[in-house]
Amino acid sequence: MHLVIDARGQIRGIYDDSIDLSVLGKLSIKRASHVEPDTKGRWWADLGPVHGPMLGPFARRSLALAAEQAWLGAHWLRKASAYFRNLGSSLG
Repeated sequence: MHLVIDARGQIRGIYDDSIDLSVLGKLSIKRASHVEPDTKGRWWADLGPVHGPMLGPFARRSLALAAEQAWLGAHWLRKASAYFRNLGSSLG
């Protein structure tokens, strides 16, 4: 699990069960996407909640989930990491 911690102590990450996040303090978990099938049984990853694209179609749900995590890691999480890194260098 990759976590990004900003200068205020706010943590951003892609949720999974690898660690108990409650040990970090009060949690506020928000949905970043929706992975759902269409009427033809194809799977789509809708990243609209984080202003991202609609990925798909995929033949299997597992492929849509993998694409979802890859996009979030490359765009949403990386963007936060770069922002906080730049903020930190401008403060120091």
